[in-house]
Amino acid sequence: MKLLDQKVTLITGAALGIGAGIADLFAENGAILYLFDLDGEKCQAKAAELRSAGHQAQAFQGDVSRAESLQTCVDAALAAHGRIDAVINNAGIYPRRAFLDMTEAEWDQMQDVNLKSLFHISKLVLPSMIERRSGKIVNISSVTFFKGMALLTHYVASKGGMIGFSRALAREMGPHNIHINCVTPGAIKTEGEVVHADPAAIAAIQARQCLDRRLVPLDVAGPCLFLASSLSDGMTGQTLNVDGGLIMY
Repeated sequence: MKLLDQKVTLITGAALGIGAGIADLFAENGAILYLFDLDGEKCQAKAAELRSAGHQAQAFQGDVSRAESLQTCVDAALAAHGRIDAVINNAGIYPRRAFLDMTEAEWDQMQDVNLKSLFHISKLVLPSMIERRSGKIVNISSVTFFKGMALLTHYVASKGGMIGFSRALAREMGPHNIHINCVTPGAIKTEGEVVHADPAAIAAIQARQCLDRRLVPLDVAGPCLFLASSLSDGMTGQTLNVDGGLIMY
């Protein structure tokens, strides 16, 4: 039996990288996918690729920092199926900037996209989850919260906020049988990494991992599948670290 058979699942940042890897694995496990991304063309291409393989997937273009963008996707899922079983909050940005050079606008954008988006989407999906007494929310944070990282103060703050948000909301939603957990990826080989990361720095990170290999989106998708399925019914408010053994806690 497929772990997510006919489970209606919304994935943000689903067009490329970790989000696309999650979409692939979830589709293979029977999920009905609602893919959301700022890049509408690439998101549509991902959904078409999944449909051509016999899976159920629709694409929506929008900005996670704007509630009205997310509303369209959520409304479509609820209208078609009457429920949303799982949400994977994966969308995020991570431009580098020295703190003293950082503008308030850059700080605000990071918080709006990475953290405030959780506020928006949770407000939209939780009422129906509470009504059904069922739901899984998985928030993709970052191992940088545990290790700190220069030039990413605004990013690390937002990712730490995601963990705090998840823990507090798990307390509130537990009585409604809604599970809210986090995954903290390390250095994952994605299209975005090529743009933002220094290859020498990535090599140094790999050298400090217990597992001497590059991690790929599927490495993150597996724990997300676990947290979105019935296998994790006894867990909420937790954080699973996926970094090849870089940080242990």
